[in-house]
Amino acid sequence: MNTKHGKKYLEAAAKVDAEKQYDLKEALPLLKEVSYAKFDGSVELTFKLNVDTRQADQQLRGAVVLPNGSGKDKTVVVFAQGDKAKEAEAAGADVVGAADLVQRIQGGWLDFDVAIATPDMMAQVGRVGRALGPKGLMPNPKTGTVTMDVTKAVSDAKGGQVTYRTDRDGNVAVTVGRVSFDEDKLAENIKAIASVILKARPAAVKGTYVSNVAVSSTMSPAVTLDVNSL
Repeated sequence: MNTKHGKKYLEAAAKVDAEKQYDLKEALPLLKEVSYAKFDGSVELTFKLNVDTRQADQQLRGAVVLPNGSGKDKTVVVFAQGDKAKEAEAAGADVVGAADLVQRIQGGWLDFDVAIATPDMMAQVGRVGRALGPKGLMPNPKTGTVTMDVTKAVSDAKGGQVTYRTDRDGNVAVTVGRVSFDEDKLAENIKAIASVILKARPAAVKGTYVSNVAVSSTMSPAVTLDVNSL
C-alpha cells in the first residue's frame, strides 16, 4: 500500500479499477464519486502520446475553445497600441498596454492567465520572455495569441479557450472543466479536445499514437479512458 497517500485518497482509489479502460459515459460518474475535495476541483484530461518530442514535427501545440468553457474566469492582458489597444479594451481585456505593460512585468507583476499581443509588439514582449516563458504565458501564433484580430483572441480567452502542448515526455494535460459541471457538458469538452489531439497525430508516428488517456480531478485518482469512446 502506498503510504504517501492519505486515507481519503486510498478509499477513492479502491473504487477505481486501475487495469480497466472506462467508457467515457461510465468514467465521468465515477470521477465525480471519487473526487473527495471540499472545493470545486478542476477536471484534467491527460494524454500519454507515443511521440518523440526531440523532433520538432512531433511536438504538439495549439488551442481549443471548449464548448462549455473551462469553469475558470481568466485575467487577460493584451500588448497593443493605438486602435488595436482600443479594440482590446472594447473586447473586455483586463489590462491593455505597450511599453508600460512590459515595464510592469519587468517589475515582477504576473497576476494574469493569458497574454495576447499584436505582431508589431513582439519585439517589446521579447524583453519579458524570460518571465513569461516558464509560466506558459508567452504569446504564440500557434495558440492564436499573436494576432491582429485581438477581438477574437480576447473573446476566445474569456470564453473558455484552453491551450495544449506536449511536455518533454510526450504528455499533454488540459483542463476540461470543473467537478460541478454536468456530465454531458464535461463529455462535450473532453471530446472537443480529444478530437483535436487525435487529428494532430504527426505523420512520423508509427504504430500506437495514444498510449494512455485518463481523466482526473484536483484531488482524485485518475480514471483511465477507452480512446474509442472519445
